[in-house]
Order: sequence, then structure tokens, then C-alpha cells
Amino acid sequence: MRFVNFIKKPPAYVYLIIAIAAVSTAAIMIRFVQGSMHSLAIATYRLLFSTIIIFPFSLGKIKNDSRKLESKHLILLFVSGLLLAAHFASWISSLRMTNVINSVVLVTTTPIWVTLFTPLILKTRISKRFILGLLIAFLGIVLLTIGGNEMSLNDGAPDSAGNIRLKGNILAIIGALCAAGYTIIGKILRRDVSNESYVLIVYGIAAILLLFTTVLTGSSLSIPGKIELGWLLLLALIPQTIGHSLLNWSLGKIPAHIVSLTLLGEPIGSTIFAMLILQEFPSQREWMYSVIILTGIVTAVFKPTNEKGRTQQDSH
Repeated sequence: MRFVNFIKKPPAYVYLIIAIAAVSTAAIMIRFVQGSMHSLAIATYRLLFSTIIIFPFSLGKIKNDSRKLESKHLILLFVSGLLLAAHFASWISSLRMTNVINSVVLVTTTPIWVTLFTPLILKTRISKRFILGLLIAFLGIVLLTIGGNEMSLNDGAPDSAGNIRLKGNILAIIGALCAAGYTIIGKILRRDVSNESYVLIVYGIAAILLLFTTVLTGSSLSIPGKIELGWLLLLALIPQTIGHSLLNWSLGKIPAHIVSLTLLGEPIGSTIFAMLILQEFPSQREWMYSVIILTGIVTAVFKPTNEKGRTQQDSH
């Protein structure tokens, strides 16, 4: 009976795992089109196509939610869209300047910033077990970043002084900071706004902002070819519409710092997809560092049960 109920109504953590698997495909897809398209254009098309995909599924919800939206909600929705646009613009740009492992692990330092800011904004308390898991995971991130330095750059540009790689790493960290703000605001808004309305409005705002940014900076926004169009549609559908939408849904069910910490599994997922699709195999050190990251995730997310066998609840 429990198994049947599990199949009919999986717990929130199952959807969170699906979300991580979906977002883990993003770096691979971006690499396939980045050789012929500007990074801002990729970010713009990703959000634009995703907005179009989810529009018919969100229209009914947004009509109901619009009646209870106040000015504070509208401001937060705009800021969330702005942060999401900045997140993708900086992270996708970083993939052109540094290697995939560096870019992905640095952008997934989001939990560090969420952990620093969440107690101040959402008035939550972080358990010692969570902090321990965060420290373990962060150690793995640092080691994996250092261990990935031998990988070549996407554009093959010389990196003798490390300036190009450094700029890419900084952009990835900026992407992590923006994602942290986006995550926290999403947790606040999901108290009053449905997930369908939230993702439609925020994705739409981000797409418009990226479109204006691309045009104003003089970046190329040419119509993609058939192959690039196919990858862009998959990018919008799998990591964005499925992955990020499920992450936003999880924010209404699971504490924000746990959602963001679980994103540390993205480098692992990206590595698996790189092995299967790009035939890019990590070194033994990278496998070891990945295990450290997973250990941190397990330590922080899975909590011990009390004497009655019930899972201890997070403090809010």
C-alpha cells in the first residue's frame, strides 16, 4: 500500500531529484550551440521558449492569482526575474571562458549564499547538521574546482596568465549569487503565488530583460539554424521548463536552503551526461571530490529520526 501511494503521489524530494537531473543537462546543451551563438542570445532564447511552453498551462492559475497580487508581490516578481536573467547571462557567458566543471561547481555555490542570507530574510534557523553538510560539500566543490583546471577551454583561447579562466570563474560566482537571491525570493512568493503563475511571470520578465540587454549591447540575436533551434528548444524544455519549474515547486514544499543545497548534485549529473554524450571521462580525483559533495548533500538533507521514528522538522 505504501508503494502504491508512493507511485500515485511521490514525495517532494522525488520531484527535487528529477529537477536536479533535468538541470544537469543544461551545460551540455549550451556547449552544443555556444560555438555559433552569443551567450546572451542563448540565455534569451532559453527563457523565451520556456515562457511560450508553459504559457497555456499557467493561464488559468495566473487569472486567479492576479486578484490577490499586491504591489509588494509585483516588485518581488520583477526583482526575481531580474536576478534570473542575470544568473543565466553570467553563467552561460562563463561557460565560454572557463571549463564546464569549474563553471558548474562555482555556480552551484548558491547554498553558501542562501545559508548566509536566509536567516536574515526569512527568519529561519539552520541546524548544526546542515552546516556540517554544507562545509563538507563546499570542501568537495573547492577540490573539484582545483582538480578540473587541466581541462581545456570551450573556445580554445590561450590561458597562459589565467585571465580568461579567472573572468569565467568570477562570472559563475556572480551567477551563484543571483541564483541565491532568486531562490530566497521564490520561497517568499510561493507562500502567496502558485508555482504556475510564478514561473510564467518570472520567466517572462527574465526573457524580456535579456532581450533588451542583448539588443542594447549589440550582441547578435540572429535566427538560429535548425540544429541550434533543436538544442535551444530542448534547453528550454528539459533544464528550464521541467528542471527549474520543479525547483520552484519544491520551494513551496521544502526549505529553501535544502533545495539550494541539493543543487550541488548538478556537477555530478553534468559529469554523467558528459560521459554518456560527450565521452568526457573524469579523473579519479574528480570522482573522489564528487563523492565528497554527495556526502555533504546526504549529511545536510537527510535528518535522523527521533525515538518515535518520525523525522525531525526544520525550525522556521
